[in-house]
Amino acid sequence: MKIWKLTLIHILATITLQSCEIIDYHPYSADFDGARNINADNIARIEAAMAGRDSLCFAVISDTQRWYDETASAVRSINARNDIDFVIHCGDLTDFGATREFEWMRDELQKLCPPYVCLIGNHDCLANGTHVFNAMYGHPNFSFTAGDTHFACFDTNALEYDYSTPVPDFSFLKRDSESLPPNVRRTVVAMHAAPFTDQFNNNVAEHFQNELKTYPGLQFCLSGHRHSTTVFQPFDDGVTYYECASAKQREYLVFTLTQKGGVRYEVVVY
Repeated sequence: MKIWKLTLIHILATITLQSCEIIDYHPYSADFDGARNINADNIARIEAAMAGRDSLCFAVISDTQRWYDETASAVRSINARNDIDFVIHCGDLTDFGATREFEWMRDELQKLCPPYVCLIGNHDCLANGTHVFNAMYGHPNFSFTAGDTHFACFDTNALEYDYSTPVPDFSFLKRDSESLPPNVRRTVVAMHAAPFTDQFNNNVAEHFQNELKTYPGLQFCLSGHRHSTTVFQPFDDGVTYYECASAKQREYLVFTLTQKGGVRYEVVVY
């Protein structure tokens, strides 16, 4: 009987140990392998490569979420061009904010030849997603300067917070707009959810727009979220918003800012 009991205990222990080896980590754990602080690293690349430039060309993708094959096709399409200086992803890298989703999408985006930065989307805020985003990409509010053009990137997913965090963060906006390099002559603003969408805190939408105009030479604003390519002026004030389609639509945007201050806009279908 003792031998039988010992054998049974040994079998159960073996099964338990083997089970531990095949059980994945919790889907919302913030622990992951691979690249971290991606935005900071790529911003350093962008700013170094663009120093002294007065013209530039960049691509915008958004809402890649669960469309991994389509994202891989977008990456190949961008890499096949020789004119893209960098890429901006306007958020929703994931569907459920799961760590593995962040890893899968990061591994696709890491195949981009040009440096890229990612904004946080409302789906990326789900569960523990904000913590994963912070570790993998960096702070949700950030900025960088490419040549003579400043890019201000804001977290606008107000619906995902409990008002303990200001969204949009006007203190960041004020600090950023007051500490620009002296060579900046124009600005582009990027966000996930544009004003007057469901995610935006529309009680402060007009104040936000007025504050954006304190940036020098505000050219236009970029957003994603609603999964279709749209060009609109939510405030009828001359400031155009370009909303990028989701990867499911197999579209991305390309903007060229010329030396003389012109803007060329292209929708790329891949």
